[in-house]
Amino acid sequence: MHAHPFPRAAPLLSGALCLVGCAPGPMNPSFAVTPAGARADLARMRADARPALRPIVVIGGYADPGIAAPTLARRLRACFTDANIIAFQPAMIGSMDAARDRLLAKVRAAFASTDPTSTIEVDVVAISMGGLIARHATLPRENAPRLRIATLYTLASPHRGANLAAMPAIEPRIADMRAGSGFLARLDAAPRDFPIVPYGRLGDLIVGVENTAPPGQTTHWVPTPALQAAHAQVYADPRILADIARRMRAEQPLAKDPAAPLPTRSSAPHRP
Repeated sequence: MHAHPFPRAAPLLSGALCLVGCAPGPMNPSFAVTPAGARADLARMRADARPALRPIVVIGGYADPGIAAPTLARRLRACFTDANIIAFQPAMIGSMDAARDRLLAKVRAAFASTDPTSTIEVDVVAISMGGLIARHATLPRENAPRLRIATLYTLASPHRGANLAAMPAIEPRIADMRAGSGFLARLDAAPRDFPIVPYGRLGDLIVGVENTAPPGQTTHWVPTPALQAAHAQVYADPRILADIARRMRAEQPLAKDPAAPLPTRSSAPHRP
């Protein structure tokens, strides 16, 4: 299916909207790390790079022109020695099914599997819509492989729908990302044999931080630094990257469980 023309305009729309409401928020008591502290921790991991436990797949989001996923993959790779990391960009692929099929083809081409029903086991780091594509790729289908995930890390993914998707649009992927869509219902109803570790940033008007965790979970949220785009720049947040790298290195995570509830509107601002 050819890509719909909407994605060409989406980066401009996303950039305009996600700069609104990005003022600093309260510190998360269960994810109490500053950007400076996280950058120092990433420097420590780069200086003490270790083997990755398994191959890693980074999946981009809806309107990304090919920047976020490769950048995130490169920064993550620096924390490991000989890490097998690939980046997949679904932005110009016009349907969730087509994106799933291309993702599976890329993973199987990069990491050979002797099992015709699934890929080898991988860790997945997915940005925004990429988290839904990853979940979609794990669903079993007759005479087709599925993505075998050890852990899925999602950054601002619309697990419960995206706020912006409520706007009228004929793009099929937009409809799939609307709260209450049949697509989201199928993902939630399907059995899942892997954990999802969700992350979100306060002030995200594109998805809504409250939508960035699957039903029954609370996202590991962080305040968005001043003058940053809450959604569009989530892939570059050092706090989230450091927490993911720690988990992949079997180190103590920065984000503690259970995740703290999202702050109320009356929460006192606090710069990260």
